[in-house]
Amino acid sequence: MLKVQRVSVMNLENAMRGARNPMNSWARSDSAYGPDGQYVLGENDLSLAVRLCAAGSDHRKFLRQIMASMDITAPLYWWKEFDTYKVGTVANSTSTMHKLHAKPLEPADFSIDRLTPASLEEFQRYVAYLETVRQRFVEKQDRADWYDLIQLLPSSYNQMRTVTLNYEVLVNIYYARRNHKLDEWHVLCDEILRLPYARPLLGAVGGETL
Repeated sequence: MLKVQRVSVMNLENAMRGARNPMNSWARSDSAYGPDGQYVLGENDLSLAVRLCAAGSDHRKFLRQIMASMDITAPLYWWKEFDTYKVGTVANSTSTMHKLHAKPLEPADFSIDRLTPASLEEFQRYVAYLETVRQRFVEKQDRADWYDLIQLLPSSYNQMRTVTLNYEVLVNIYYARRNHKLDEWHVLCDEILRLPYARPLLGAVGGETL
């Protein structure tokens, strides 16, 4: 399970102005803010952006200046793979160290949508035991119970992180992960394509229509 919420895209205006710096072609810029406050690329600017993306990484530096921020809720086993992307990303996560015990643990807190019926039954018993440990820790504040809770926590536990990254990172994620065996990557890649101008820009990088 992966869920993306509260998406924002920022700095598109400045990135496109910078893209015109090498040729001093600012006068050809035809983008403007729309009635909803969103920056809308004009025909000239979008055409330039697509050409730069197709020309290679040295020419598409402006992508590194377009920032996207979003809340991603996903299991720990997926976050371990996402942490490969260290350059050009920032993330603040909810804390298992400080807040894991703050609410009852239940199956809905975990990504278990692909479990077989027999495994699901066993997992529900396991979560019930974890909840017993959590309640014991809340009551007695015994550090041994806290360690039990932390060390027994399955990697399917869902964690929410607020992630900020740039469009160049999104290009790398999309082309590296769109055919990955984990469903979570497919969900994120679909969300990436919903970002402003992602389809023409990422398509130009890969030489395909998205």
